[in-house]
Amino acid sequence: MKFNQAKCEVLHLAHGNPRHKYRLGGEWVESSPEEKDLCMLVDKKLNMILQCMLAAQKANHILGCIRRIVASRSRAVILPLYSTLMRPHLEYCIQPWSPQHTDSMAV
Repeated sequence: MKFNQAKCEVLHLAHGNPRHKYRLGGEWVESSPEEKDLCMLVDKKLNMILQCMLAAQKANHILGCIRRIVASRSRAVILPLYSTLMRPHLEYCIQPWSPQHTDSMAV
């Protein structure tokens, strides 16, 4: 299997990790503080707060678009738009996220 060297990065996990350097095809692989895989952002401490902040940011952006575009504020109009456009961003990859800190719950 061939790997794209430009897309490969190392994510060092665990507290006592010696942070070894790795090579791929003769070139050094860069280390990264967080990594995005399958549209899910995870940092070196396995915190999901970045993923939650990005999901909330996308949802707020979509909600702002709905408010600007739709003239009617009736429940019959807003609820299907919310369920179709905004809710999937908030529910994607929510299973591994468990709020461990109070600031995570506020997002």
